[in-house]
Amino acid sequence: MLLIPAIDLKGGQCVRLQQGLMDRATVFSDEPAKMAMHWCQQGARRLHLVDLDGAFAGKPENMISIKAILEQVADNVPVQIGGGIRDLHTIEQYLQLGLSYVIIGTAAVNNPRLVQQACAAFPGKIIVGLDAKDGMVAVDGWATVTDFHVTELAKRFADDGVNSIIYTDIGRDGMMSGVNVEATVRLAQETSVPVIASGGVTSMADVEALCAVAEQGVIGAIVGRAIYEGSLDLAAAQRMADQNKC
Repeated sequence: MLLIPAIDLKGGQCVRLQQGLMDRATVFSDEPAKMAMHWCQQGARRLHLVDLDGAFAGKPENMISIKAILEQVADNVPVQIGGGIRDLHTIEQYLQLGLSYVIIGTAAVNNPRLVQQACAAFPGKIIVGLDAKDGMVAVDGWATVTDFHVTELAKRFADDGVNSIIYTDIGRDGMMSGVNVEATVRLAQETSVPVIASGGVTSMADVEALCAVAEQGVIGAIVGRAIYEGSLDLAAAQRMADQNKC
């Protein structure tokens, strides 16, 4: 199982939000590229970038920081990005920059055809991000909760050839309250697509719980506030996952 550090970009800074609220941001670094290198030095084998401004604007808004991060780490680890990705041009632009995977979130809900087109044009490079509150999918930077249930929506993408699905429990994201293992496993079981857990991964106990269900299709976990505030040691957690062969 991969533990994937999150680098959330807002105004060129590395921040963490609570429950996706832009006015509840904690700044952890003014130099996201140095933070990216730090996590690589701690043993990260993939990085997760989110253009928070882009998620609300519907287009890339932190390109300078994204390019700086790629210059530092792209030769060493794969980097994935989400936030504000609404069309094939943006996907192609990011892949040409050196990003390994592109995450379609809001657009996957509002325009499912885009996922089909992107998977056909860029096979193996497309991840769908499904963010949910009480099981219902949220879009537009989590500002709008839809009438779509996350499991039913995920099934629609099973045949499109997506690389994986990132499932985020909004209610737990940034709250240091523990990962929603039950919902994550249920999503993995009911689709044929590998699932990456996100939201609430706080401690070694959370990592152990996810390792216990890895064989059911949970292939990784995005870690954020816990590794920034020190409640989870990234290097130790990844070593434990490797030792458990999960």
